[in-house]
Amino acid sequence: MAGFKFRFRESGGAPTILDILFKDAETLTKGDIANLETGELDLGATNDDALIGVVLETKLGVDSTNRAKVITDEDAVYGVTDANARLAGATLDLSGATGAQTVATSSNKDLLVARESSATEETLVRINPNKHWSAGTAIQ
Repeated sequence: MAGFKFRFRESGGAPTILDILFKDAETLTKGDIANLETGELDLGATNDDALIGVVLETKLGVDSTNRAKVITDEDAVYGVTDANARLAGATLDLSGATGAQTVATSSNKDLLVARESSATEETLVRINPNKHWSAGTAIQ
């Protein structure tokens, strides 16, 4: 199954979940990594600079009307299916459309590998702090 699944926070705490307005009329799928654009939710893409976290529900959004639940913690670690061995600390890019997001070879350094994994294990990643939404940024 494509997409990202919350596994844990590096701090050991529970995930922080916010209900955030959609920026556009689009579907976001459970397991997508989302981005904030002008304080509203949009599907994340490689090289976005305000990636916020993983969407927890599949929902058809209407611009500035509907909301979706999203994990927002910078230290959240997510599991993703990836047929490659990965070293802790390596960088990866976000790739794919809604419902089919995964990781790809790094050029934009969107994600950091949190733990070493073999090609048969899920890859554990977190959003690169340089690409993560800042708690100081307003959310609608």
